[in-house]
Parts: sequence; structure tokens; C-alpha cells
Amino acid sequence: MILWVDDEIDLLRPHILFLNEKGYEVTTATNGNDAIDLITKSRFDIVFLDENMPGPSGIQTLGKIKTVVPEIPVVMVTKSEDEGIMEEAIGSKIADYLIKPVNPNQLLLTLKKNLEQLRIITEKTNLSYQQEFRNIGMTLNEKLSAEEWTEVYKKLIYWELELENIQDKSMYDILAMQKNEAGLQFSRFVEQNYLKWLRQPDDKTPVLSHQIFKKKVIPVIDQSEVPVFLVLIDNLRFDQWKVIQPLIGNYFNLNEESAYFSILPTATQYARNAFFAGLMPSEIEKRFPKMWFNDDEDEGKNLNEEFFLAEQFKMYGKQVKFSYIKITDLDKGKLLADNVSQLMQNKLNVIVYNFVDMLSHARTDMKVIRELAEDESAYRSITRSWFEHSPLFDFLQKLSENPCRLIITTDHGTIRVKEPSKVIGDRNTNTNLRYKQGKNLSYEKKDVLEIKNPADALLPRLKLSSTYIFIKHDKFFAYPNNFNYYVNHYRNTFQHGGISPEEMIIPFCLMGSKG
Repeated sequence: MILWVDDEIDLLRPHILFLNEKGYEVTTATNGNDAIDLITKSRFDIVFLDENMPGPSGIQTLGKIKTVVPEIPVVMVTKSEDEGIMEEAIGSKIADYLIKPVNPNQLLLTLKKNLEQLRIITEKTNLSYQQEFRNIGMTLNEKLSAEEWTEVYKKLIYWELELENIQDKSMYDILAMQKNEAGLQFSRFVEQNYLKWLRQPDDKTPVLSHQIFKKKVIPVIDQSEVPVFLVLIDNLRFDQWKVIQPLIGNYFNLNEESAYFSILPTATQYARNAFFAGLMPSEIEKRFPKMWFNDDEDEGKNLNEEFFLAEQFKMYGKQVKFSYIKITDLDKGKLLADNVSQLMQNKLNVIVYNFVDMLSHARTDMKVIRELAEDESAYRSITRSWFEHSPLFDFLQKLSENPCRLIITTDHGTIRVKEPSKVIGDRNTNTNLRYKQGKNLSYEKKDVLEIKNPADALLPRLKLSSTYIFIKHDKFFAYPNNFNYYVNHYRNTFQHGGISPEEMIIPFCLMGSKG
């Protein structure tokens, strides 16, 4: 039902008849006071409100309407094109703004936009995905390269974000099935190609963790006349990047949105050390034996990233004045924005932000967080909410006032695990749910990529007969002697360390400040 408020309502009868013919019921009022009375007694879907009326003005009436029914869309209709009136109306959260004389088709468009938008978007989005479903399905049947897998994964993320916001969820369920099939096929793709990428790389080999500085970061530094800021948000998946991108986009221009592949294990100890050292884990252990700690050692596994980065620059013959800052709590985050002018003196500033990794662990261990982030959509929503209110976003807003280049990236992603896979190991076997390192491991071979000789994957060997196994797709390891506990506690939690697009295909995004 429409409420139309105008002191010259009789002149609008042809428009009202037009709307009646289109199936809309219209109630009229000639002043703001009568409009408020009607709104308190009846339910209306939308209000057309004249700006210039005797008694309370349109702007005054608008304020009263929003007090009574805050959610109702109000369309301001006025003869005036005064910019001040427009800004005041927009600031009062109007749904639309029409200038008299109003065309009937303008009214119809406004009604469809405000009353039928969800239905129209749902129908169009479902139809578009139905067409794309076939294209993606045919693509998945082809022999894809790493670059093509990246494009397929980005398409699936795009449609996941599109479909989660519409009324009809049937297509979202179909997308989930297609995404599941893609995950299975991607796991087979990695199983067939991973060792070749390390030992016999060619032009189709993706950029991996230990190559990212050489191939992606150093060229930016060399070409930039302004300071470069590299922000590594631990555990940031591609879909999480996409939900925070619009916020960053208000302050920075996106120059490049690409991806690279995390090494295995897709775990911080391995992937991030490789990222900063420019070396694979076994090479780090060999070159810096006192700074590499295996899974069974108690020391912190990522305490030497600044040192590794300095050594990597030496390895490539680069003299770069850089800073390294790791943010692990709120207080350290708040100090960041105070140091922008000081950081502008460096050629490169590296900021490691650990919140998203802490969120995934908290979701596993804390019931309240698990309830807040019960599925992928909610997990993304919490990520966006955190970022929007974080000291990191405050820092980026302040940074954008200066000429600079900004890189947003991560070291690995995470996947929501669903099905257990039984594994047996000795007491020295590591505890990660997505990969295991140990001797005499017993496991379901179909569920894993097994590396019997760690040297083949450039990984350290814990013991003489140590084997690495990486679980594929959305499974997780569970011990038979405590099977029910593992299943109940870890199913539907977000984990990393294994093989999946979510963990391995990770964002590398280059931006420039708009100033």
C-alpha cells in the first residue's frame, strides 16, 4: 500500500489512477499531520512525500515518519532542485528523490526499485547463475592449468557472494554442490602437479609462497617512487578479501587483483616462513638451522620473519630500507595509525596482522564464536565487521592521505571441514587436523596426498622414516581411539594445513592511494 502526501493531491489523480491500474493501492493525505496519523494507524509499504507543504514541511514530516516507522522507504517529491534541500533529504535517509512534474514511469521505476527489488534481483541472479552453472560445469571437465583454476575459483566466490544475498536459496544449494565438486577436482589437480611445480617448474607453474617476493613484491618496490606497504592478514581467504575490498576501495584504487598458491602444508609455520625467507622449508632449515623449529619443538615457529626478509633481500642483491611490524593485540594495532609519518620514510613497510587466524581458532574453541559464525556467510560477515571497526582500517584510512602503494595479501587460507578421515600415528605425530608428519602413519590413502620422502616436497624430515600426509578437500583427520570427540568437536570448524582452493588459492592485491 502506498501513502501519497501532497497538498495538491487532486492534481495527481491521473498518476494515482495509473498506479491503481498497475495493481497498487494508494491512500492520500494533504499535509504532514494527517500523514503521521495515517502511519500510526495503518501499515504502508512506501511513502511519496511532497517537500513543500503548508504546516510541517516535507523534511519535518520525513523526520517524524522515520521516528514512527524507521524502516519504511520514503520518496521525496519536490519542485525544487535546490542542492541544500536534496542534501538534507538524503541525509535523512530517503529512498529516492523525484522532481516535479513526475512522469508515471518514474513512479513505477521507483516502486519496483524499492518494493520489488529483492524479487527482481533474485530472479535475475538465479537466471544468470543457471547459465553460468553450465559454463563452470563444462570448464571443470577440462584439464585446467593453475591460472585457470584460479579463475574458476574466483567465479565460484563471486556467485557465492551474489546468491547468499537473495531470497530464494535453492540456487545457493546448487552452487554449494558445484563448489564441492570443484574442491574434489582441485585436490586431484594438486596431487598430480605439486611435486612437479617444485622440481620441474614451467610457464604454467603458479607463483608459490617462497617466490612471491621475487616475482610479485620486489618488482613493485623497484617500480614505485612512493613507499610500499605490504599488509599480510594471516588466514585471509579470497572470499574474505572480497567482503572487505569495498571498504578499502573507498580510500585506495585497485590496480591488480591476482592470486598465488600457498605451499604445503598450508600452515603458518611453513607458508609464512617461506613467504619471508624466499626459500622452501627444508632450504630454510639447511641455511638457518638455529631458526627452524619442527612441529614437535616448543619454540615459537614464526619469530624470525624480519630476519628472513632481510636475508632474502641480500640473496637477491637488494638494498631496501624496510620496517617489520607484527600486530597480535588491540593495543599494538592502535599504535599503528600514530606512526604513519614515520613509516613513510621507509621504502617498504611490512605489517603482519593476526586477527583472522585468531578468529578461526576462537571459532573452534569457543561456543559463542561458533554460534556467531555458524556457516561461511556468517564467517565472512564477522570478518567484515571486525575489519570495519579495527585499528587496521583506521590505519589504512590515515595511510590513504599519503602517496603510497598498498599490497594486501596473506600466507594461506582456511576451509570449513566436514567429514572425518581416520588416521593412526605415534605420540610424536603433530596435532594439526589437515596434515600429519610422523613415522608409521596409518591412513585412508584415497583421502590424502602422501609424501613418503619429505625431500621431494622440500620439507624437513623430523625422523629418518618420517612421512607427510595432506588431507584433501573438506576432510579432517581423526584418531579412532577418540573418534566421536574429534567428530563432534571439529566438524564444521575452519582449519588449515591441507589441500583445497580455500587454503591454497590466496589473494595478492595491489592498490594505490587515491591522493
